[in-house]
Amino acid sequence: MEMTRKGSGKPLLLVHGLGGSRRSWSLIERDLAARREVIAIDLPGHGDSPAEADSDTFAGLTRSLDAFLDAHGLASVDMAGSSMGARMVLELARRGRAGAVVALDPGGFWQGWERTYLEANLIASVKLVRALRPTLPALARSAAARTMLLPLISARPWALHPEAVETELRSFAATATFEALTRDLARGPAQRGPAGEGAGPVTIVWGRQDRICLPRQAERALAQFPGARLRWLDRCGHYPMWDRPDETVALILESTG
Repeated sequence: MEMTRKGSGKPLLLVHGLGGSRRSWSLIERDLAARREVIAIDLPGHGDSPAEADSDTFAGLTRSLDAFLDAHGLASVDMAGSSMGARMVLELARRGRAGAVVALDPGGFWQGWERTYLEANLIASVKLVRALRPTLPALARSAAARTMLLPLISARPWALHPEAVETELRSFAATATFEALTRDLARGPAQRGPAGEGAGPVTIVWGRQDRICLPRQAERALAQFPGARLRWLDRCGHYPMWDRPDETVALILESTG
């Protein structure tokens, strides 16, 4: 599993979401690394990490991440995750394998029609991004194009950093397991809790304008992780590190101590 390590201090592991990469954290990584040793990874089948046999399932990716912790002496490391990665750090907390955990808009708490909504929207979106791949640099530089392409991800797509947008969309397009993972997430079991013995404190962060993991799901997340602290971010969609970078940095550093 490919990774980068920046900064010094107590280690902090960053786990990106579906279709992303370690570059998903580019807008906040430097500020985090000013206080912590930041370890950002590419999950198997994402970024520069080759897929493994079971990398098209949530269970398979979590197995790989769990093994990565052992291989690099990171048992009980503090973690922050985004979307699917947020669900992964919650799962590792459930297993008692994590230190302090910050879950940014975690998946896994969909019910009923929300599952169909998730699957249909994500698969349609990645097919569109792949079709537009030759024009992504120009589209990412256009506020109007960002607004049309990214309403599921951001509450303020017109204001996003063009380079970060292009990098993320290229990563979505290049992730061969995107559709299989989407179906597995949408059709598979819901995330269970609570945090296991030995796990650190759990903080769940939710954007009030999240259109992928709907805000109503936060109550279900708290029901599974009753000891967790929930923090809401206004004017924020599914990617807090894009829409509210300063607040996201502050929450991660405060919550992982």
